[in-house]
Amino acid sequence: MVNIRDIEHGVHRELSADQTYGGYLRLPALLSAQRPASDPEHHDELLFIIQHQTSELWLKLVIHELSYARDRIAAEQLRPALKSLARVKSIQRQLFEQWAVLETLTPIEYAQFRTFLGKASGFQSVQYRVVEFLLGNKNAEMLEVFDPEEPGRAELSAALREPSLYDQVLRHFARRGHAIPAVLLDRDVTRPHEFNAELVPVLRRIYENVGEYWEEYETCEVLVDIEETFQLWRYRHMKTVERIIGHKTGTGGSSGVAFLKRALELTFFPEILALRSEIGK
Repeated sequence: MVNIRDIEHGVHRELSADQTYGGYLRLPALLSAQRPASDPEHHDELLFIIQHQTSELWLKLVIHELSYARDRIAAEQLRPALKSLARVKSIQRQLFEQWAVLETLTPIEYAQFRTFLGKASGFQSVQYRVVEFLLGNKNAEMLEVFDPEEPGRAELSAALREPSLYDQVLRHFARRGHAIPAVLLDRDVTRPHEFNAELVPVLRRIYENVGEYWEEYETCEVLVDIEETFQLWRYRHMKTVERIIGHKTGTGGSSGVAFLKRALELTFFPEILALRSEIGK
Protein backbone atom coordinates (compact mmCIF):
# COMPACT_ATOMS: atom_id res chain seq x y z
CA MET A 1 0.00 0.00 0.00
CA VAL A 2 1.37 3.42 -0.97
CA ASN A 3 1.77 5.58 2.12
CA ILE A 4 0.38 8.75 0.59
CA ARG A 5 -2.96 10.53 0.58
CA ASP A 6 -4.02 11.87 -2.80
CA ILE A 7 -5.34 15.42 -2.89
CA GLU A 8 -9.05 15.33 -3.65
CA HIS A 9 -10.26 16.74 -6.94
CA GLY A 10 -12.34 19.44 -5.25
CA VAL A 11 -9.46 20.96 -3.25
CA HIS A 12 -8.87 24.55 -4.44
CA ARG A 13 -5.47 25.13 -6.05
CA GLU A 14 -5.65 28.56 -7.66
CA LEU A 15 -6.00 31.12 -4.89
CA SER A 16 -5.07 34.77 -4.52
CA ALA A 17 -3.01 35.67 -1.44
CA ASP A 18 -6.00 36.99 0.51
CA GLN A 19 -7.95 33.76 0.00
CA THR A 20 -5.42 31.40 1.54
CA TYR A 21 -5.06 30.02 5.05
CA GLY A 22 -1.83 31.96 5.51
CA GLY A 23 -3.32 35.13 4.11
CA TYR A 24 -6.41 35.01 6.33
CA LEU A 25 -4.31 34.42 9.46
CA ARG A 26 -1.60 36.93 8.44
CA LEU A 27 0.93 34.16 8.96
CA PRO A 28 3.86 35.92 7.24
CA ALA A 29 3.63 38.75 9.80
CA LEU A 30 2.88 36.41 12.71
CA LEU A 31 5.70 33.97 12.00
CA SER A 32 8.23 36.73 11.39
CA ALA A 33 7.58 38.29 14.81
CA GLN A 34 9.99 35.94 16.62
CA ARG A 35 13.30 37.81 16.65
CA PRO A 36 15.81 36.48 19.17
CA ALA A 37 18.04 39.19 20.65
CA SER A 38 20.95 36.91 21.60
CA ASP A 39 24.12 37.17 19.54
CA PRO A 40 25.08 34.58 18.55
CA GLU A 41 21.49 33.39 18.59
CA HIS A 42 20.82 30.93 21.43
CA HIS A 43 18.82 27.86 20.44
CA ASP A 44 16.40 28.12 23.39
CA GLU A 45 15.51 31.80 23.06
CA LEU A 46 12.90 30.95 20.42
CA LEU A 47 11.09 28.80 23.00
CA PHE A 48 11.10 31.71 25.45
CA ILE A 49 9.71 34.13 22.87
CA ILE A 50 6.98 31.81 21.56
CA GLN A 51 5.91 30.92 25.11
CA HIS A 52 5.23 34.57 25.86
CA GLN A 53 3.78 35.50 22.48
CA THR A 54 1.25 32.67 22.60
CA SER A 55 0.33 33.70 26.16
CA GLU A 56 -0.34 37.22 24.90
CA LEU A 57 -2.59 35.87 22.15
CA TRP A 58 -4.61 33.90 24.69
CA LEU A 59 -4.78 36.94 26.97
CA LYS A 60 -6.18 38.95 24.06
CA LEU A 61 -8.99 36.42 23.79
CA VAL A 62 -9.55 36.41 27.57
CA ILE A 63 -9.97 40.20 27.47
CA HIS A 64 -12.35 39.87 24.54
CA GLU A 65 -14.51 37.33 26.39
CA LEU A 66 -14.41 38.98 29.84
CA SER A 67 -15.39 42.34 28.36
CA TYR A 68 -18.23 40.72 26.45
CA ALA A 69 -19.44 38.84 29.54
CA ARG A 70 -19.33 41.98 31.69
CA ASP A 71 -21.30 43.97 29.11
CA ARG A 72 -23.87 41.22 28.62
CA ILE A 73 -24.47 41.04 32.38
CA ALA A 74 -24.96 44.81 32.43
CA ALA A 75 -27.57 44.33 29.68
CA GLU A 76 -29.35 41.56 31.65
CA GLN A 77 -28.22 38.88 29.19
CA LEU A 78 -26.83 36.32 31.60
CA ARG A 79 -26.80 33.19 29.42
CA PRO A 80 -24.41 34.51 26.74
CA ALA A 81 -22.29 35.98 29.52
CA LEU A 82 -21.91 32.60 31.20
CA LYS A 83 -21.05 31.02 27.85
CA SER A 84 -18.19 33.50 27.42
CA LEU A 85 -17.00 32.87 30.97
CA ALA A 86 -16.97 29.12 30.28
CA ARG A 87 -14.69 29.88 27.33
CA VAL A 88 -12.44 31.93 29.61
CA LYS A 89 -12.09 28.92 31.91
CA SER A 90 -10.97 26.76 28.99
CA ILE A 91 -8.40 29.37 27.96
CA GLN A 92 -7.13 29.51 31.54
CA ARG A 93 -6.51 25.78 31.49
CA GLN A 94 -4.56 26.19 28.26
CA LEU A 95 -2.43 28.94 29.83
CA PHE A 96 -1.80 26.81 32.91
CA GLU A 97 -0.63 23.77 30.95
CA GLN A 98 1.58 25.95 28.78
CA TRP A 99 4.01 26.43 31.68
CA ALA A 100 5.09 22.80 31.17
CA VAL A 101 6.76 23.82 27.90
CA LEU A 102 8.77 26.63 29.52
CA GLU A 103 9.76 24.31 32.37
CA THR A 104 11.88 22.37 29.87
CA LEU A 105 14.22 25.39 29.85
CA THR A 106 17.10 24.74 32.27
CA PRO A 107 18.69 27.40 34.51
CA ILE A 108 21.93 27.20 32.50
CA GLU A 109 20.13 27.58 29.17
CA TYR A 110 18.17 30.64 30.31
CA ALA A 111 21.22 32.26 31.90
CA GLN A 112 22.99 32.13 28.54
CA PHE A 113 20.56 34.57 26.92
CA ARG A 114 18.81 36.30 29.86
CA THR A 115 21.05 39.38 29.73
CA PHE A 116 19.84 40.08 26.18
CA LEU A 117 16.34 40.75 27.56
CA GLY A 118 17.56 43.97 29.17
CA LYS A 119 14.74 45.40 31.32
CA ALA A 120 12.01 43.53 29.43
CA SER A 121 9.78 41.56 31.80
CA GLY A 122 6.39 39.89 31.96
CA PHE A 123 5.64 42.47 34.66
CA GLN A 124 5.21 44.87 31.73
CA SER A 125 2.45 42.84 30.07
CA VAL A 126 -0.31 45.37 29.44
CA GLN A 127 -2.83 42.66 28.64
CA TYR A 128 -2.20 40.78 31.88
CA ARG A 129 -2.92 44.00 33.79
CA VAL A 130 -6.09 44.56 31.76
CA VAL A 131 -7.29 41.09 32.78
CA GLU A 132 -6.57 41.85 36.44
CA PHE A 133 -8.46 45.14 36.15
CA LEU A 134 -11.43 43.46 34.46
CA LEU A 135 -11.57 41.00 37.36
CA GLY A 136 -11.38 43.78 39.95
CA ASN A 137 -7.72 43.99 41.01
CA LYS A 138 -7.47 47.69 40.11
CA ASN A 139 -4.18 49.49 40.76
CA ALA A 140 -3.72 52.93 39.18
CA GLU A 141 -0.02 52.80 40.00
CA MET A 142 0.40 50.13 37.32
CA LEU A 143 -0.15 52.77 34.65
CA GLU A 144 3.19 54.30 35.62
CA VAL A 145 5.00 51.20 34.36
CA PHE A 146 3.91 51.94 30.79
CA ASP A 147 4.86 54.82 28.53
CA PRO A 148 1.82 56.99 27.65
CA GLU A 149 2.42 56.24 23.97
CA GLU A 150 2.81 52.49 24.43
CA PRO A 151 0.24 50.43 22.52
CA GLY A 152 -2.30 49.04 24.95
CA ARG A 153 -1.87 51.67 27.65
CA ALA A 154 -5.08 53.41 26.61
CA GLU A 155 -6.90 50.08 26.94
CA LEU A 156 -5.46 49.63 30.43
CA SER A 157 -6.51 53.15 31.40
CA ALA A 158 -10.03 52.47 30.12
CA ALA A 159 -10.20 49.20 32.08
CA LEU A 160 -9.24 51.14 35.21
CA ARG A 161 -12.16 53.55 34.77
CA GLU A 162 -14.78 50.96 33.82
CA PRO A 163 -16.75 48.71 36.21
CA SER A 164 -15.20 45.29 36.73
CA LEU A 165 -16.92 42.00 36.04
CA TYR A 166 -17.69 41.67 39.77
CA ASP A 167 -19.14 45.20 39.88
CA GLN A 168 -21.59 44.28 37.13
CA VAL A 169 -22.47 40.94 38.73
CA LEU A 170 -23.34 42.65 42.02
CA ARG A 171 -25.40 45.30 40.20
CA HIS A 172 -27.21 42.50 38.38
CA PHE A 173 -27.98 40.80 41.68
CA ALA A 174 -29.30 44.10 43.07
CA ARG A 175 -31.65 44.47 40.10
CA ARG A 176 -32.94 40.97 40.86
CA GLY A 177 -33.92 42.09 44.35
CA HIS A 178 -30.91 41.09 46.45
CA ALA A 179 -29.88 43.51 49.20
CA ILE A 180 -26.43 44.37 47.87
CA PRO A 181 -24.85 47.04 50.12
CA ALA A 182 -25.25 50.48 48.54
CA VAL A 183 -21.56 51.25 49.02
CA LEU A 184 -20.75 48.50 46.51
CA LEU A 185 -23.22 49.78 43.94
CA ASP A 186 -22.00 53.37 43.96
CA ARG A 187 -18.28 53.09 44.52
CA ASP A 188 -15.17 54.48 42.86
CA VAL A 189 -14.55 51.75 40.29
CA THR A 190 -10.95 52.88 39.77
CA ARG A 191 -10.23 51.45 43.22
CA PRO A 192 -9.75 47.73 43.91
CA HIS A 193 -12.73 45.88 45.31
CA GLU A 194 -12.47 45.62 49.09
CA PHE A 195 -14.03 42.92 51.24
CA ASN A 196 -17.49 43.88 52.50
CA ALA A 197 -18.78 41.80 55.41
CA GLU A 198 -22.37 42.92 54.78
CA LEU A 199 -22.33 41.22 51.39
CA VAL A 200 -21.54 37.78 52.82
CA PRO A 201 -25.02 37.03 54.28
CA VAL A 202 -26.63 38.21 51.03
CA LEU A 203 -24.60 35.70 49.06
CA ARG A 204 -25.08 33.05 51.73
CA ARG A 205 -28.83 33.35 51.23
CA ILE A 206 -28.33 32.58 47.54
CA TYR A 207 -26.31 29.47 48.34
CA GLU A 208 -28.79 28.25 50.93
CA ASN A 209 -31.70 28.67 48.50
CA VAL A 210 -30.24 27.34 45.28
CA GLY A 211 -33.61 26.24 43.91
CA GLU A 212 -34.91 29.79 44.11
CA TYR A 213 -31.71 31.54 43.02
CA TRP A 214 -30.10 29.08 40.63
CA GLU A 215 -28.86 31.67 38.13
CA GLU A 216 -27.20 33.73 40.85
CA TYR A 217 -25.66 30.60 42.36
CA GLU A 218 -24.38 29.41 39.00
CA THR A 219 -22.85 32.83 38.30
CA CYS A 220 -21.05 32.84 41.66
CA GLU A 221 -19.65 29.36 41.07
CA VAL A 222 -18.34 30.35 37.64
CA LEU A 223 -16.55 33.30 39.26
CA VAL A 224 -15.03 30.95 41.84
CA ASP A 225 -13.82 28.70 39.03
CA ILE A 226 -12.16 31.65 37.30
CA GLU A 227 -10.51 32.88 40.49
CA GLU A 228 -9.25 29.41 41.43
CA THR A 229 -7.77 28.77 38.00
CA PHE A 230 -6.20 32.23 37.93
CA GLN A 231 -4.55 31.56 41.29
CA LEU A 232 -3.28 28.19 40.08
CA TRP A 233 -1.78 29.99 37.07
CA ARG A 234 -0.13 32.53 39.38
CA TYR A 235 1.26 29.74 41.53
CA ARG A 236 2.66 27.81 38.59
CA HIS A 237 4.17 31.01 37.20
CA MET A 238 5.93 31.56 40.51
CA LYS A 239 7.17 27.96 40.70
CA THR A 240 8.40 28.04 37.09
CA VAL A 241 10.36 31.22 37.77
CA GLU A 242 11.77 29.70 40.97
CA ARG A 243 12.76 26.56 39.06
CA ILE A 244 14.62 28.50 36.37
CA ILE A 245 16.17 31.56 38.09
CA GLY A 246 15.79 30.78 41.78
CA HIS A 247 15.47 33.95 43.85
CA LYS A 248 17.26 36.36 41.55
CA THR A 249 15.85 39.83 40.96
CA GLY A 250 13.48 39.96 37.98
CA THR A 251 14.60 41.60 34.73
CA GLY A 252 11.88 44.23 35.26
CA GLY A 253 13.33 45.22 38.65
CA SER A 254 10.96 43.30 40.93
CA SER A 255 12.11 40.95 43.70
CA GLY A 256 11.17 38.03 41.45
CA VAL A 257 9.77 35.00 43.27
CA ALA A 258 9.03 37.00 46.43
CA PHE A 259 6.95 39.47 44.42
CA LEU A 260 5.07 36.69 42.65
CA LYS A 261 4.29 35.00 45.98
CA ARG A 262 2.59 38.15 47.23
CA ALA A 263 0.26 38.03 44.23
CA LEU A 264 -1.15 34.79 45.64
CA GLU A 265 -2.65 36.83 48.48
CA LEU A 266 -4.75 38.90 46.08
CA THR A 267 -8.35 37.86 45.57
CA PHE A 268 -11.04 38.90 43.11
CA PHE A 269 -14.28 37.75 44.74
CA PRO A 270 -13.55 37.50 48.49
CA GLU A 271 -17.14 37.44 49.73
CA ILE A 272 -18.05 34.47 47.52
CA LEU A 273 -15.24 32.53 49.16
CA ALA A 274 -15.97 33.83 52.66
CA LEU A 275 -19.61 32.70 52.62
CA ARG A 276 -18.43 29.09 52.62
CA SER A 277 -17.30 29.47 56.21
CA GLU A 278 -20.84 30.49 57.15
CA ILE A 279 -22.71 27.66 55.45
CA GLY A 280 -24.15 25.19 57.95
CA LYS A 281 -23.78 27.41 61.01
